[in-house]
Amino acid sequence: MRFDDHRESENVEDRRGEGGHRFRLGGRGGRIGIGTIVLALVAMYFGIDPSVVLDTASVVRSPAPESAAPRSPAEDELARFASMVLADTEDTWGPIFESAGGQYREPRMVLFTGATRSACGVGQAEMGPFYCPADQKVYLDLSFFDELHSRFAAPGDFAQAYVIAHEVGHHVQNLLGISERVQQARGRVSEREANALSVRLELQADCLAGVWGHHADRTRQILETGDVEEALGAASAIGDDRLQKEVQGRALPDSFTHGSSAQRTRWFRTGLERGDLRACDTFSAGAL
Repeated sequence: MRFDDHRESENVEDRRGEGGHRFRLGGRGGRIGIGTIVLALVAMYFGIDPSVVLDTASVVRSPAPESAAPRSPAEDELARFASMVLADTEDTWGPIFESAGGQYREPRMVLFTGATRSACGVGQAEMGPFYCPADQKVYLDLSFFDELHSRFAAPGDFAQAYVIAHEVGHHVQNLLGISERVQQARGRVSEREANALSVRLELQADCLAGVWGHHADRTRQILETGDVEEALGAASAIGDDRLQKEVQGRALPDSFTHGSSAQRTRWFRTGLERGDLRACDTFSAGAL
């Protein structure tokens, strides 16, 4: 990515190193902390299947060491990069909302180590990056990028940018009232149908991440050779089918909450190629 001279966002809270305690979570003998339970309940209120939180806690991250290592120059460079990506999403979504007669309220991004407080409960690194609608903040432990590379074989700066842009996509959904409508609809359907709604919500966030990439490249020429493949690799690596097969040896589509690898890459590519919010209407799509 061409980000060398890009501005950094003013909407970053750097909490790295505060406290340093890490909660051990997850399946296969792990324990789920009270913070995860609280976050799951808040997620359920905002129309997201609580298993999104619980499954992520058990699948996405491995147990972390009890104490955080001192900051390194490489980590500080990652923090700077994350801040520049957030700034670029601001520069993209602001004009899009303005052109539609609205106003974009910029989210804040919290960088933390291990665990931190959020309006959705205790956010923990084992969950991976997440968006909390209650305080309109994106939470990110930068060590997730190391795992994206080492565990999921999805390296590259645009893969990292895709992760941030996906969470900002959830913020866009929150501003547009989509999350609230999904929450209301979920209360009227079965668990299987509620999971399907969660999948459509997540795939739309993938598409919105692609919309950001489309406009950012068109106006600021940020993409270099191989960048798109990096993002597609990350989207594929964290598909429900791939994660479930890794943990339990098989995929159960009715329990998907984020979408399969093929679906996630398809919708990110749709947003990237079209650059139009109307192309991201996953809720009206007959096939995902």
